[in-house]
Amino acid sequence: MAIYRYERDPEAIYRESFARIMTECDLTHLPEDLRPVAARLVHAVGMADIVPDLAFTADVAAAARAAIAGGGTIVADSDMTASGIMKRHLPKPQQLLSAIAEPKAAAHAREIGNTRSAAGMALIGDRLDGSVVAIGNAPTALFHLLELIELNGYRPAAILAFPVGFVGAAESKEALIEADLGIPYLTLRGRRGGSALAAAAVNALLIGAGEAS
Repeated sequence: MAIYRYERDPEAIYRESFARIMTECDLTHLPEDLRPVAARLVHAVGMADIVPDLAFTADVAAAARAAIAGGGTIVADSDMTASGIMKRHLPKPQQLLSAIAEPKAAAHAREIGNTRSAAGMALIGDRLDGSVVAIGNAPTALFHLLELIELNGYRPAAILAFPVGFVGAAESKEALIEADLGIPYLTLRGRRGGSALAAAAVNALLIGAGEAS
């Protein structure tokens, strides 16, 4: 049996990982309170080249942190996104919702001709007010969230938008940027994204960058 030489200490791995990220990534163009979030995003995917494609409002980190600290709901688009969020760091365990897990999501999806994640956003309804919405899978959830905001006047505290894929992902993120809703947001332009990124953004707001889970 081969014996491999590798770092085994999880805290040392975290420290070295984030030290390398800070060496390889230029985060100086980002607001200071957004830099830990960007560092955790890079860590989540192992790709330093995502940083130039981040789009954001300058107040997104402060707005999201304040909402979470104040007990605001965190709305994830999917169970995959929700499962990556470090729940033990939440001020209140019941703060976290998964849109796709809403009890009537499947039935409502058939009614409106959309995905379960999108239907779940509609069912969450006025609980979106003051929430932090984290989308890591479904472009349809982001598109429908924008529709709900414009039609019903819901006002999330912040939107962390990282839908992934070849159909609608890039377009939904551009729609968020162009909508100019006056709601703080953080997103990654293009096809790249995923639940790991959305969860990483929330985790950075909960505990910062470079801290072990």
